[in-house]
Parts: sequence; structure tokens; C-alpha cells
Amino acid sequence: MKYFLIKNIRTLLIALTVIVSACNSDNDPQPSNEQFLVSSEFVYATTAAQLKLLIQFAGIDVNPNEFLYDIEIYKVTYTTSYDEGTITASGLIALPKTTQEVGMLSFHHGTLTNRADAPSNFSASDYNAISYAAMASVGFIGVIPDYLGFGSSSSILHPYYVEELTASSVIDMLKAATELARQKNIQFNGKLFLAGYSEGGYATMATHKAIEENPLDGFTLTASFPGAGAYDLKGMQQHIFNLQEYTDPHYLAYMARAYQLHYDRDNLLTDFFNEPYASRIPGLFDGQKGADAINSQLTPVIADLIQGDVLTGIDTDPQYQYLSDAFTENSLTDWKPEVKMFMYHGLSDATVPYQNSVDTFNKLISNGASTSDISLTPLEGTHSSAIEPYIADIIGKLLSLK
Repeated sequence: MKYFLIKNIRTLLIALTVIVSACNSDNDPQPSNEQFLVSSEFVYATTAAQLKLLIQFAGIDVNPNEFLYDIEIYKVTYTTSYDEGTITASGLIALPKTTQEVGMLSFHHGTLTNRADAPSNFSASDYNAISYAAMASVGFIGVIPDYLGFGSSSSILHPYYVEELTASSVIDMLKAATELARQKNIQFNGKLFLAGYSEGGYATMATHKAIEENPLDGFTLTASFPGAGAYDLKGMQQHIFNLQEYTDPHYLAYMARAYQLHYDRDNLLTDFFNEPYASRIPGLFDGQKGADAINSQLTPVIADLIQGDVLTGIDTDPQYQYLSDAFTENSLTDWKPEVKMFMYHGLSDATVPYQNSVDTFNKLISNGASTSDISLTPLEGTHSSAIEPYIADIIGKLLSLK
């Protein structure tokens, strides 16, 4: 859930530099009559030579010759669905300057609460921007969504772990990316890869599911790499309810506040949380506070944080059925993947337990998915430390599927 992938720039930079260009495809994307791209603003450019020097100067042990192309990064806005209408969302798109056909890699960040941390707010001197440069320089159209609630859509609360809005906002940015690529004469070969860790893992799987259920013209989903997401939200709720303490209560409060607004349930917070936390939560998610600041205004003690009647009756008391239904509805356990999906999770993860991925994997298999299409790789490490082995392993997978 935390913002590990974007903060761990050195690891991500190493990973992206060894990924080579996706192979050409006969599935050439066909232009759509519907337009999603609203605007594009040039924010950063560098040459492959400059990236090579940067890597050598930084002392990172990678082959600088993996940087193939000069790149340009654009902040974009695009239209997407929201609240029975449309809203303008935003993100970054990194383009390689090449006449060769290239694939697309959509990269989904972890949990953010401070709007200043959104990808589209990065400056050219930020090492996060350099990581996106690396993504494009090795031969991908890099797509980095802000998510709803950040960037140009910061007037609303991020719909945290809301399946439909998570997937649709990513998919519409993929479409906007193809429009920008055509404008800049970049040839997209149609091959799409999805990756992300923590909330980004959830966004990756939600998007994968949505694309399988409603294929995108001009895209061939080739593989996805969801890492350490809370895919089985009902299982996650049950896990937390059985704990005495949960050290990151802002995750649960964030989800509850998002569901309160998404499902238009004014009483959700007072049904779910004890005071003073129920009244305090809306003000904590004002877009100005980070996770530590929010956690400091809550309590890790579950019996103090959550209403006792909810703890004992969420699955039996009819007045709380809507709460149970919200967790179930947004769980990613009700489908059958048929395109390759490589799941990852740290064995020592206390934020999102490894068992959550095990349960999700088993449910997908029971739905008819094949072990030749989906896999679950256990990693050594916690929610934060497992990021490095996650990155290392997806490199090999991407190379084998190029």
C-alpha cells in the first residue's frame, strides 16, 4: 500500500534499465473515434547519453548501453468516468524517441494521502522523473497514472480500493497514451504490460480483470505483475478484525472514508468507528497529510478504533450488511484470469498478509483459472523490503515475454 515503488528509485531504475524493447506485433492499434486525451504538457527530456552518464556517475551496477533512446516526459490530462459523468484525470507519459515499434508498460504506484506526492507533480530534477525516463529509454511507452483524487482531479477524494473506478481510470489513460503516441509519431506495437506494488498491485489486478472482461481495441494484454495488493478485501477486513493491534490504521480509515462517499452512506464512519475517530477521519484525508500524520491521530488498538458491534456482527447483523457487501464487491476474487498474471507477496508482510494473496490465488484457481496462466511467488521480506526481489523477478519475466 505504501509508496514503495516510487520511493525506491534506485531499485526501480536498475529494473527498468535491463528491460528491452517489446517485439513488433502484427496487431497494430486502430484509432478510436472517441478521444480521451485532453492536454499534454512537456515537462522533461533527456538523451540516452545523459542517462548513461547519470548511471555511471551514480555507480549503479548496470550496463549503461541498455539505455537505447532519448526520451520525453509529458504531463497529461484525460477524461474518465466518475459519478455517472466524466472527470478530468492526470498522470505522466514517458515516450522514447524512436521509429521502432515499442510496447507499453503501465506502472501503478502505492498508497498516497498527500496530493503533493502525485507523479504529475514531479519536477525534472526529481529522481522519480528519472526513473520514468529510464522506463521509456529502454523501449516502452511508460504510463504512470496519478489515480483519481490526485493531480487534476484533486477536488475529490481518491476512491481508495474501489475496483471499478480504479480500473477505468487506468484504462482511459492507456487510451490517452496511444493518442499522445500517435501525435508524437511513436509507433505502439499493441503489447501491453501492467505492473504495480501494494495499492499498485491492486490497481494492476483490477485493470487486468477489466481488460479481460472487456478487451481493448488495439491492445494485446501480454502479462501483468501485481505485487502485495489487498486483493481479497473481505479477507483483509476479517484479518484486521481478528488482530489486537494494526499499526497502520490509516489504511482502514482511508478505505472507509472512500466507501462512505462512493456508496453515499453518511452513517458509515459512525457505524464503523468509535469516537473521537469517526468524527476525526474526514479531516485527516484533506490531501495535505502523509500516512504518519494520519496514523498519529488514530489508534492501532482495534477494540478502541472499531465499534464493538461491528467487530462481532458485521457478518450477522443486517444493519451492517452494506459494510460487508462493500468489502466483498471490491474484492478481486470473482473472476478467472486467462492472460498470464504473475502474483508476488512478501512472506513477512504485516501490512497486507501473505495469506491474502494465497487466498486470492486459490479462489481464482477454484474459479477455473489454470496454473499455467497464473502463479504466486513468495518473496523474502516485509511489505517494504520485498519490493527489491519483486523487481528482480519481474525483469526475467518481461525478458521472456518480450
